[in-house]
Amino acid sequence: MPRSPSRERPRPRPDPTRPPQARTKYTREREERKEKGTPERGKYRSEREERKVYGTPEKPRTRRREDNGSPEPRKERERVLREERVRERERERRRYEEEYAHDFDDGDEGSSGESLPPPPTERRHQTEDRRRGSPERKSKSRVVVEEKHRSTDSESTVDSFVKPALPLSLDSLAQLDAINEKDGTRGFKEREKRERAVSERKGVKEKVVTGRAQKEKAKHRRRSGGSGRYDKYERRRVSGPLLEEGRGPKGRRGGYVAADERGRRKWWKRKRWITFGLVVLVLLIVIVAVVVSKKKSSSSGGGRGSDPNNDNLSGVQQGDIPQSAKNTVLDPFTWYDTADFNVTYTNETVGGLPIMGLNSTWNDTTKANQFVPALDKPFAYGQMPIRGVNLGGWLSIEPFITPSLFNTYKPNQGIVDEYTLCKVLGPSQAAKTLEKHYAQFITEADFQQIQAAGFDHVRIPYSYWAVTTYPGDTYVPKISWRYLLRGIEWARRYGLRVDLDLHALPGSQNGWNHSGRQGPIGWLNGTDGSLNAQRSLDLHTQLSTFFAASRYKNVITIYGLVNEPKMTKLDQSAVVSWTQSAVNIVRKSGMNATIAFGDGFLGLEKWQGELQGTTGLVLDAHEYTIFDPNLIVMNHTAKAAYACEGWTKQMKISMDKTTGFGPTLCGEWSQADTDCTTYLNNVGIGTRWEGTFTSADRGVSVLSPACPSKSSACSCTDANADPSTYSDAYKSWLMTNAEAQMASYETAWGWFYWTWTTEGAAQWDWKKGMEGGFLPKKVWDRGFNCTDDLPSFDGLSENY
Repeated sequence: MPRSPSRERPRPRPDPTRPPQARTKYTREREERKEKGTPERGKYRSEREERKVYGTPEKPRTRRREDNGSPEPRKERERVLREERVRERERERRRYEEEYAHDFDDGDEGSSGESLPPPPTERRHQTEDRRRGSPERKSKSRVVVEEKHRSTDSESTVDSFVKPALPLSLDSLAQLDAINEKDGTRGFKEREKRERAVSERKGVKEKVVTGRAQKEKAKHRRRSGGSGRYDKYERRRVSGPLLEEGRGPKGRRGGYVAADERGRRKWWKRKRWITFGLVVLVLLIVIVAVVVSKKKSSSSGGGRGSDPNNDNLSGVQQGDIPQSAKNTVLDPFTWYDTADFNVTYTNETVGGLPIMGLNSTWNDTTKANQFVPALDKPFAYGQMPIRGVNLGGWLSIEPFITPSLFNTYKPNQGIVDEYTLCKVLGPSQAAKTLEKHYAQFITEADFQQIQAAGFDHVRIPYSYWAVTTYPGDTYVPKISWRYLLRGIEWARRYGLRVDLDLHALPGSQNGWNHSGRQGPIGWLNGTDGSLNAQRSLDLHTQLSTFFAASRYKNVITIYGLVNEPKMTKLDQSAVVSWTQSAVNIVRKSGMNATIAFGDGFLGLEKWQGELQGTTGLVLDAHEYTIFDPNLIVMNHTAKAAYACEGWTKQMKISMDKTTGFGPTLCGEWSQADTDCTTYLNNVGIGTRWEGTFTSADRGVSVLSPACPSKSSACSCTDANADPSTYSDAYKSWLMTNAEAQMASYETAWGWFYWTWTTEGAAQWDWKKGMEGGFLPKKVWDRGFNCTDDLPSFDGLSENY
């Protein structure tokens, strides 16, 4: 029966890439058979028939060995499969012959000896053999090709061993299609089974990898104590499957990286860049804001806390400054502040001190208030009370007045005074720091406010390094000199007379921080005591010569020789002798101002008979109740009473030449009733109030509480509280105490309050006292006088 056209398979095209007539193993076998006359293999339907022809015994079956990776078990399996295919083809042919033998007529001519065409299964196996390159391929392919090209109406002849195809009935074709369909279904099921087995093996592998990853994580958590972190060496231990699955530690090199992980990494990269951009933007905004702020502050002028504009330099060229003066104190382009300075260069000096910065004209017709005369009129000392204020902490810095200059350093740096501060900062940085302080701490506005508060005098402390320095000094030299000169000119502008106070001498006259260097006294004492005494006299020679000029005769009315020499630790006769020598130098220079000298803490009555033969002197006493252990223990009522009775008594004794020196003024006092202010007793020293005051001199140490209750309840916390928290009763006591002292000191020449302003010590700060309501708005506007009955303050806490 002719083969259906739909079942014919296309003839395979030759592979152009394969070389023709390739010599293979089968080609050699074929050539050997031709030489020996042996029939070709492949003409027989099975290997069993071939063995029958050649008489080859059948190979015994061998037990299948376990596959351990060697090639022998694989070859054995291939042989078994090959034999199974042969047997299957034999069974299929027998079945085919039995089913379709009746369709052939054995009596037809030319039909005797004809064999049936190969069944479909045989044809399928022939195709598979062709694909595998079986040795039977070439012998079988010729028959298949002839069968494909055989036509129903073909009358051509073929080789004698090829039988013509027999026609099949419709039932046979249907059965054949069913068999083919069954074979296709079986192949599909086998393929599905294989895929399912592969999927199961893959799932098992994933479970193994996942379990291993979980074990790794659990192990790392145990090693890190549950924190999820582990040692850097442990982090290097990671299994290969984890890296292959992309689940290794972040940042680990190698391995598969999942898509979501790559997305997270890209997001973090973008996030880092976004963060970086925001930081840069914020920095730019801050820089612009700072620049704009500086421009605004410069345009508004140089006030406290702002940089000056120095617009008066616009009329001066840097070329006008000689090369020898550039980058020196005479170069105005190096000055931090040039306001109210004459910036025209001059190297002229008086007494060896430069006048650079001074204007050539001045006016002495101004008076401070209606109760005092103008500057060009004499002030009747002894008849008109001095009502003045100190500008402490300005040109001679003190830690308790400006703690910000000292509290930004570590304790082990040992910064306790100006000497150590300059040593740590170094010359350049110390100069910048201190000149900015000079320019901002006291300004012209302060002098205006001082006049407005009713003061008529200012006491200006300054140090010897305003003039010069000596070997071993760390101080900033000469910069404070021009600020001293400008301060005097501002005082003149507001009708204020000046008490010029030399606050620090070479070697330190008292060993306290406000003398420049805390520690031993080196003035008139120790190895260089005499040298420093002579240096001090040389300083007064220069200073008195300079200030003896006519422009200062009306404004500098009191000239101080030395502040607070600690005569309890010095040779008293040496101090008196030095004082006399200094007075002679000042008078010889032509200076007619009243000369002030300190009482040296000896007591006012001790000066009776000393220096009384010299005219034009005034004894400068500093009166405080808090530095005396016998006075600090008094309660509030007793302190106010002592301010009236005690200080008045001492002033009268000193003013009487028969019991004291004579002319006396109080150069320093305050309304503080404790010594709790930070750094007041020197840096690193405790307080008498709490009983923590230590000193190298054991005789002055106070190691038990000295507040009125003399108990552990004594505390500095409330004593240093903000003035806004003061009770009305306490403010009333502070006001009464201050007014009592003013009344007492005015029984002599008058007084100078210590001090005008501080950074935070309210009971030492006249400005804060006025603002807080515990100092008068006008120095003469008082509510209490010592002739009045003293109110009782028994309700106030004595412990704070």
